[in-house]
Amino acid sequence: MGGTVSAVSSSGAYSFTKPNRESITLLAGLGVEGDVHAGVTVKHRFRMRKDPTQPNLRQVHLMHEELFEEVRGAGFEVAAGELGENVTTRGIDLLGLPVGTRLRLGDEAVVEVTGLRNPCAQIDTFRQGLMKQVVGRDADGSVRFKSGIMGVVLSGGVVRPGDGIGVVLPEGPHRPLEIV
Repeated sequence: MGGTVSAVSSSGAYSFTKPNRESITLLAGLGVEGDVHAGVTVKHRFRMRKDPTQPNLRQVHLMHEELFEEVRGAGFEVAAGELGENVTTRGIDLLGLPVGTRLRLGDEAVVEVTGLRNPCAQIDTFRQGLMKQVVGRDADGSVRFKSGIMGVVLSGGVVRPGDGIGVVLPEGPHRPLEIV
């Protein structure tokens, strides 16, 4: 089971979108080098106001490129980096991965999946009505967040578009992703 990196993005300033890069460097225990969300403790502004000492479980934001195709069908044009993700993937069911899954990005970097990204109101500011497209419902009626997953960097390394992504599921019973 695996996929590919289709784009990488980062920004040193708080902004909703992140420009695409030729490469990003993941730093163990910190996140994306030079990205505003990198750090041992939480860097999301809302979460920092609540408790700035919380561990940063949101060091890397990954989003599946297939979501862009899905929202395009509803009339929304979205490109890699525009929803704030660091790594855009293709060919992996990110939302179906359990907590603790390890993703090998390129030759060296390893990211451990911590949970779901919670979609925020800025999505509708970016494209009015887009929030309804990234928050859906499962067959049983339960809410399903589709705006990507979050992880922490276990092993650093350079990640580039075109790099392979290896998937290693955790042992034991799998825990479904929840918002982190």
